[in-house]
Amino acid sequence: MTKMTLIYWKSEKFWLGKLLEHPEIMTQGETLKELEDNIKDAYFLMAMDDVPKEYKIKGYL
Repeated sequence: MTKMTLIYWKSEKFWLGKLLEHPEIMTQGETLKELEDNIKDAYFLMAMDDVPKEYKIKGYL
């Protein structure tokens, strides 16, 4: 899994955050843990958009 940088802050009600490497990916959570889970889900959805369910993985440099 790729390591990325989460920029986050607390609003009045929610934790808000975005990825430094992908600032277009932004989400929120009621807790910091929920924010972290939501940002991972948002990144995965963005990265895997239009990839069929039966995909293969091959490591490379």
